[in-house]
Amino acid sequence: MSAPDVTALLAELERSQPDLAEEARTAVEWLTGGEPLETVTQLDVCEFLWYTLPIKVGPLKPGGDHERLARSLGRLLQLGGMERYAALCVSPTTQQILRTYAREGEDAGTSAYQQALEATGVLPPDVPELQWSMIMGPEELGAHIACSAALELGIVSGEPIDRTALTRRWLTEPRAELGGDSWLNRVHGERLNRWVLGRGPARRKLAQPFEVRLHAPVSPQPLPALRGLLSLAAREGSLPLRLAPSPEALRLRELAERELGAISRDGQKLSITEHGRRLLDSPDAMWSAVTRLLLARGEHEFEVSAREAALLLLADGTLMSPAELRERVAEVVGGEGWHPTTSLEDVVRPVTELIAQLTALGLAFSDELAVRMDRPGQFAALAALRAHALRPRKYVSSG
Repeated sequence: MSAPDVTALLAELERSQPDLAEEARTAVEWLTGGEPLETVTQLDVCEFLWYTLPIKVGPLKPGGDHERLARSLGRLLQLGGMERYAALCVSPTTQQILRTYAREGEDAGTSAYQQALEATGVLPPDVPELQWSMIMGPEELGAHIACSAALELGIVSGEPIDRTALTRRWLTEPRAELGGDSWLNRVHGERLNRWVLGRGPARRKLAQPFEVRLHAPVSPQPLPALRGLLSLAAREGSLPLRLAPSPEALRLRELAERELGAISRDGQKLSITEHGRRLLDSPDAMWSAVTRLLLARGEHEFEVSAREAALLLLADGTLMSPAELRERVAEVVGGEGWHPTTSLEDVVRPVTELIAQLTALGLAFSDELAVRMDRPGQFAALAALRAHALRPRKYVSSG
């Protein structure tokens, strides 16, 4: 069966219901963006009806309104045999959302739209391999559309579906239309490229060699210092509060308690938490928690950039003095536009705290003269950088 032709459908509507034809033309142009009608999905129709139409389409002709335009589109889709999509145009949900926009404003309407969209089941969920961005590049948008279409097809089939499993399969399996590549690889490549092309020429030059290296997952490494601390807490039931004879041991205890939440304070004792037990039971979970901690957001994203630059400089096991490391970090982040001038003082705290974390975890050697990551530390730096580079893009609130 051939796909419905928009021009022919509009001509038929012009003959049968000329009062709807103009509005139907406006609606279908917004919906398809000039693409064939056969490419439209349920997600496209819902996003048009519940977001684009009330927010972006206008001004309407005198006497027109958004509900009428939705009905006009529904009639066009009905003529084209797209009954499910036509029904969405005149559904009570669509009427309620459009009236919410009109009566309560954009924020209320957008909230109603998001709730309704989630209820359709065609919105791809986050999966362990990928959290969807609020701001998508072309590859991620293509992956999102493809996964949504697969979910829609599964729902229409009438068989029960596992949305997470289906999304994971659609993302990770080689696709013929991608030349044997997977959508996940495409999205990761796009995010890594965006990360490399971040702020400032010095930062780009430093990050460029890592674009290919970070594409593959990084093998987890043992963390004997942290594992030993948690094992002791689990075996003994609790630890004396003053169990920390060295600065590194003190820092490890503080990290496990305050930053990882793996042990908790109970009077003069430290006890392992349920989260700590989960980390102890799963080397992969412990590795993930520790490496993500290295680039956890500080008081300001500037601090994250400083820590990131330090990891990039140390990730190959380069031996540097702490002073040289701070100078190089200041040079890199100074070209990223955070401040009119970036001084050494600005980077001292984030870099010093990072080195203290690495040393406490047994991932780096550091004294007043030198700092260097050992082999597990280099893997940890790569894992932290990869997780940071592949993170989803989110809107940043100005507040």
